[in-house]
Amino acid sequence: MIDIALNLASGQFEKDRDEVITRAREAGVDRFLLLASEVAEARRLTAMTARYPECFSTVGCHPHQAELFDNDSLSIISELINSEKVVAVGECGLDYNRNYSPRDVQRQVFISQLDLAATLRKPVLLHERDAYDEFMAILEPRLTALPAAVLHCFTGSEQSLERYLEAGLYIGITGWICDERRGKALRELVKLIPADRLFLETDAPYLLPRDLPNKPKSRRNEPCYLPHIYEVVAQLRQVSVNELKAQIRDNFQRVFLS
Repeated sequence: MIDIALNLASGQFEKDRDEVITRAREAGVDRFLLLASEVAEARRLTAMTARYPECFSTVGCHPHQAELFDNDSLSIISELINSEKVVAVGECGLDYNRNYSPRDVQRQVFISQLDLAATLRKPVLLHERDAYDEFMAILEPRLTALPAAVLHCFTGSEQSLERYLEAGLYIGITGWICDERRGKALRELVKLIPADRLFLETDAPYLLPRDLPNKPKSRRNEPCYLPHIYEVVAQLRQVSVNELKAQIRDNFQRVFLS
């Protein structure tokens, strides 16, 4: 199984990072994509990918951290992207829900990363929250220059899903789908995603699946819970878990390792 969104640099994993990876391996998760929230963190992730053979990473700047992005950041991305196990630019995009960085700064940093990814011929790992119209206005004209684009943690509407798919995006689904109340719409929409455009992810340590048996008291999500998400999605799509695993492995190879 492949987890395409693990925030392994999070302070929540500081005391037991090795154990987190070990538990995931024992649960059958054998490949991870570690997400960078800002450029300095991406350096730490390259060290982690050396320590954990199953891990690959991104390099980029989350919209929350957009104010930290500068000209040196572009140089660092260009440097790190040549590392063997750095496979995408991101997590980049727009987040107008909390506005931790000014919106105009978010937009400029998003554009800078998309343009750099196009120059470097690398896929992008995308984030969008409460910014759909401006997100697509920036992204769509640039998609033809990108080898691939993956929208991480999709929780949007049917209309937005249709537009994302028409634009050629891959779609990442988290444990949000396991919430029978908040994830009700997503449980229907996941059936509409073509198999060759689907990814699954934990976004750990966030988004612990609500219906997970024997939830940890800490409420911290871990990649070892990814099999539960696979089981839920397989049931909703009426396919076997093995079929789902094989398809997502093919998708990962095509998008990130080709």
